[in-house]
Amino acid sequence: MVILVIALLVMVIIVLIIYNIHIQKKIEAYNNLNDRINNLSVLQDFMKVAGEEDSVDNKLKRINDIIIDKYDIKYSTIVVFNGAEYVIKASNVDPKHHSTLVNLHNEEIFQDSVATATPKYITVENDNEKLPYQKSEMGRAKSAMFFPLYIDNIYIGYWIMESGQMHAFDKIDTTILEVVKDNIISVLQTVAYQDTIENIDRIDEFTELHSAEFLYGKAKKVMDQFATSAVCMFKIINIKEINENFSRQMGNEIITQIADIVKAKMSREYIFVRYMGPKFVIVFSGVEEVSTEQFLKDLKQEIEDLALVESDEYEDGEEVPAEIDVEQEDKEETVEAASPVMNFVVSTYYKGTGIEQLTKRLEEYLDTAPPNESQINFI
Repeated sequence: MVILVIALLVMVIIVLIIYNIHIQKKIEAYNNLNDRINNLSVLQDFMKVAGEEDSVDNKLKRINDIIIDKYDIKYSTIVVFNGAEYVIKASNVDPKHHSTLVNLHNEEIFQDSVATATPKYITVENDNEKLPYQKSEMGRAKSAMFFPLYIDNIYIGYWIMESGQMHAFDKIDTTILEVVKDNIISVLQTVAYQDTIENIDRIDEFTELHSAEFLYGKAKKVMDQFATSAVCMFKIINIKEINENFSRQMGNEIITQIADIVKAKMSREYIFVRYMGPKFVIVFSGVEEVSTEQFLKDLKQEIEDLALVESDEYEDGEEVPAEIDVEQEDKEETVEAASPVMNFVVSTYYKGTGIEQLTKRLEEYLDTAPPNESQINFI
């Protein structure tokens, strides 16, 4: 009887062990599924931020905040090489430590990690130690994980997370962190074009206006505050003749004075850029095409009333062209004056669409219009 009871107990124990193993596998499967769901959720948050209308730096800061929040990380810093130097794109570390964090690629302990594209985990063993890259910040971080960032086998920077506790990342699932790293890289790739546009904008030396690239970055954010905006592109169609018959300095002065006329007449809510060469763009934010017609008629007339002549000293660069009254009757001899001839084209920008496609269409219209066309066109 005792043997039978023992055998029964053994069977019960075996059944319970098998049941526990089965339950454990289910728990692990659930946890893995939960991790995948969480990672998918994080990726969706990343992509949402990447697609929003905001600067690249603000997007990366928000993504860093998501990492800190979702994965309960004490410190997180993203450093990227911008083509000239390493810069911190996002960090919740006190700025007084940034000079250290931005130079981690020079630290010997991380150089193998950069060379082999593998993460590096470091930690101290007692409170009197400090991490090898730390200078005078003994109390802040006691452990860290360093992830080099690569796009298409090209090293572009690194992500480092830190903790104020020793051995903080001993049991952390590095596969999850690899997913986070890959998501950071995906966002960096997504915003790379935007980053280029935001940094390529220049101020024109003659007119002190932004270049065309301004339209695709900061200006677009303003335009997208409205459902529609009128966009006008105009061109000095006789700039080549002015340069040939007078001088290139005269052509530059014509361009400068046209810019000054437009700036003086424009509302502060509108956007005005030197698009390219003799072409300019005005964006009437939140205004319909038809509402711009009278403004553009007056503007065209005022510009074409310009009449500039060169003084004797101008050819030596000592003077600028002077504006004259071409109808002045008491002149003993006729003085030839340079006057611009303009062609305008206007269309509508719709919120969220490609402003670059619209400006390309306006440019094509002006470049293929009849050589002597000088009017205001709505297309």
